[in-house]
Amino acid sequence: METMDSQSSAAAPGPSLINWELAASTAANLAPAGPALSGKEIGAAVADLRLLADRSVPYVHEITGLDAARDLRDSQVLVVDRASWAKANTQSFSVLMQSTMAALAKKQAAALRPSSVALSGTVTGAQLGGVLAFLSSKVLGQYDPFAALAGRPGAAAGGRLLLVAPNIISVERELNVDPSDFRLWVCLHEQTHRVQFAAAPWLRHHMLSEIEKLSTLLVGDTDKLAEKLVSAARSLTRKSAEHDGAPSRGGLLDLLQDPEEKAALSHLTAVMSLLEGHANVVMDAVDAGIVPSVRTIRQRFNSRGKDRGALEKFIRNLLGLDAKMRQYSDGARFVRGVVAETGMSGFNHVWTSADHLPTEQEIHAPTLWVQRMGL
Repeated sequence: METMDSQSSAAAPGPSLINWELAASTAANLAPAGPALSGKEIGAAVADLRLLADRSVPYVHEITGLDAARDLRDSQVLVVDRASWAKANTQSFSVLMQSTMAALAKKQAAALRPSSVALSGTVTGAQLGGVLAFLSSKVLGQYDPFAALAGRPGAAAGGRLLLVAPNIISVERELNVDPSDFRLWVCLHEQTHRVQFAAAPWLRHHMLSEIEKLSTLLVGDTDKLAEKLVSAARSLTRKSAEHDGAPSRGGLLDLLQDPEEKAALSHLTAVMSLLEGHANVVMDAVDAGIVPSVRTIRQRFNSRGKDRGALEKFIRNLLGLDAKMRQYSDGARFVRGVVAETGMSGFNHVWTSADHLPTEQEIHAPTLWVQRMGL
């Protein structure tokens, strides 16, 4: 399996408010062990995932009608383990948070000595590592559109698709489904994300700008941030006790109260719902001619998680993971609704410009988007 290279040299010099290297090493040390596999089994799984990742692209092209699926050489496909997935995300987070961390460091420069910044970076890095360790065993695949912006030597101009082999193998065994069918099914979803960003080259920088805006708002008032975090955690504890782990709207993102913060979150929620829902529609569009056991896979996969323990439910709520799952279903309903009215060619207007992205209200009422687009 591929391993991630060393941390980006593009990071700001001197002590950082987040120790990214520590976050990556902490995640690697704390990540749960994956399934027991011999070297031969690992090699076979990696080769199979690479093959199926390539095989899935023509199906994505056929279903989406996006010509970007014809040539995806601007990005990479990597088959990784849990530690490498975590390190890849620290590299992307460092890109996403760079301007925000720089502004925050400048704001606090008068109050914090370099030794205090280093200590804060160590604590925050260790905490982030713990979060990534938990997530590293949950993610099957991820398209990272921001990889090239980290300044890594030899990086592709676009993003990188990460297929987390131990997690894919664990889930296919848990569900007792055909490995090749399940792996192709997963690849269809993840390759769709790769095609989305290839079809809309402006989308990466648009999302980066919106994420930077939201993160700046979130950490802008550091005096109130800790109070908000504690309040959010208490609220989740209460909800878990009263509703047996019923999901909140967005975990830690529930702490956003300012109208500008809510507007920024609403836009990002709509975009993420679109991307995840569209990928799910592609997954669901395949039939037994492509993935012979697709009905069994869908049924068993959708039934997962019903027996999660109380601690995992709390953590998932805290991180907003259940809210993310709702993005899949909300976004899929939007895509199906638009396609039903306009066909896939009408829906594909969404990749034309940022002005064509749906609002959160339109995600829940596809006809509003159709009307705004004049379709």
